[in-house]
Amino acid sequence: MEDGKPENMKDLVDRLTLGVTRILESRPGVTEVRYVEKEPAERHMIISWEQKNCCLLPEDLRNFYQMTDGFLMTWSIKFDGNNMQLGTMIINSISTLCRLGTSSIYNLPNAPTLDDLENDTDDEEPLEKPHFNSQCRIFELDCCNGNGKVCLVYKNVQSGVVSSHAEIWFLDRALFWHFLSDTFTAYYRLMLVHLGLPQWQYALTKYGISPQAKQWFNMYKPACTASIIADDDMTFINKLDPIQVFKNKNKLQNTKKKACAQLPGPQKNQTSLVTSKSASQIGSTTKKMIP
Repeated sequence: MEDGKPENMKDLVDRLTLGVTRILESRPGVTEVRYVEKEPAERHMIISWEQKNCCLLPEDLRNFYQMTDGFLMTWSIKFDGNNMQLGTMIINSISTLCRLGTSSIYNLPNAPTLDDLENDTDDEEPLEKPHFNSQCRIFELDCCNGNGKVCLVYKNVQSGVVSSHAEIWFLDRALFWHFLSDTFTAYYRLMLVHLGLPQWQYALTKYGISPQAKQWFNMYKPACTASIIADDDMTFINKLDPIQVFKNKNKLQNTKKKACAQLPGPQKNQTSLVTSKSASQIGSTTKKMIP
């Protein structure tokens, strides 16, 4: 039984990650794929969380926690002779599924809160955005390594009524909201498909990912990068052809050389004309002076 446990665990991880571990291990340059095994969340912990927050976990998220209390997988590459952690996939455990925007920053009566930072000027989003007020309950699923927060959001919350419908939203560093998915299952698949690459959540926003992140996407997720570039009006790809650029430069230099070579010519001709004209004038003057 003990000999079969690693194989069973490997199969479980493979099914839990939809085969992403095998894909990463086969990629060139990937040196380590690390998955942290977690025990299932106890039933009383899930019930306690729901009672405390007056919210019911979505069925797919509840089933996920009953299988594993959170998720953590990282993978590293060889960079500049050292191992560097590049991809990170995280789902907070039930105990760290904490609510956002519940307290003031400074613990003063009139201190600013996240609700004071609301910005309703952007009406391009067709869906109703979350708000840091009593009508929304927002819980952090992933801190995104400081690049934002992936949140489980309950909207239109009523006092004394247990909320059951939740959506997955991304809160960027500028505190703007971006819709990711209707269900936890859809978000979980998005996370695996993007391999937990840096700033991958921004690929689903109108801002897009940074030029540095695009380089990593191009190396380890080229198909996704192609779709991002196709949808992005402002790309950061250098479209200049060095051969054509230097070819035009050589033409320009040759043109300048020809112009410089031809420049003394007209001066010489002009000088000879002036000389001949002066000589003829002198000759005529001399003839008039002879009696």
